[in-house]
Amino acid sequence: MMPPFPGCTGHGVRIAVVDSGAHPGHPHIAAEGLGRGVLVLPDGALMTGDAADVIDRLGHGTAVTAAIQENAPGAICLPVRVFRDALRASSAALIAAIRWAIEEQADIVNLSLGSMNEAHRAAFAQVTDEAREAGVLLVAAREANGLACYPGVLPGVLGVGVDWDVPRDRYRTAMVDEAALLYASGYPRPIPGVPAQRNLYGVSFAVAQVSGFAALAREAGGKRDTNAILNALVAEASRLF
Repeated sequence: MMPPFPGCTGHGVRIAVVDSGAHPGHPHIAAEGLGRGVLVLPDGALMTGDAADVIDRLGHGTAVTAAIQENAPGAICLPVRVFRDALRASSAALIAAIRWAIEEQADIVNLSLGSMNEAHRAAFAQVTDEAREAGVLLVAAREANGLACYPGVLPGVLGVGVDWDVPRDRYRTAMVDEAALLYASGYPRPIPGVPAQRNLYGVSFAVAQVSGFAALAREAGGKRDTNAILNALVAEASRLF
C-alpha cells in the first residue's frame, strides 16, 4: 500500500519543533532541513541570533526532529529549544515558543509535550486561538499517563495519541469528544543494534509522526488552512487501513 499522500515530501512547509533543540551532526538529521531556531528561557524570554543555542544535549529533540524529517523530508524544521538540563519546561516558555512560531510564519508547531496543570488552561486557550487565526496548526500530545495535556486537549489543536500497533509510516483517526484525534506509533527512528525498548519511545514520537504527515497534507492541499489540513488527514486515513 502506498504511504500517506504519495508524491509529497512536505516541500516548503515550516515546522517549529518545540523541544530540546536538534543536533545537526546526528546521522538521522538532515542538517539542510533545519531552519533558524530560538532558545526560550523559563520566563519566556527569547534568545535569538548568535545567542540562540539550539544544539540538543538531551537527545530528545533530535529524535523528534528525525521522526518528522523521515516522514516529511522536504519540510523545514525550526528548532525551538525549551528543554535545557531536563525534559521539563515552564508554561511561560511553551506559550512564548508558540508565539515565536506564529511570528516566524511556521505552518505547523510540533509539541511533543504539554502541561497537565488546569491553571494554565486559559493561557493556552488564548495562544491556541492566536495560532488558529494565523493559520498555524498546533500538533500536540492529548494526554500523558492518563492525564489531559494542554494545549493538546483544546479545540483547534490536533491532538495525538499512541497506538503501538500502527506502523511508523501510517496513522489512524478516531473521534473523541466530537474532535478528530490521530493515533500514531510511539517509536522514533530505530538505532541499528539497539532494541526498541532501550531507545526513546512514547507519545512524543506519535506527535512527531503526525506533524510529518500534517506537512504532507499541507503540501498536498496547497493552502495555509488548519481545517483543510485536518480534513485531508482524516480523509487520507480511510485509505491507509
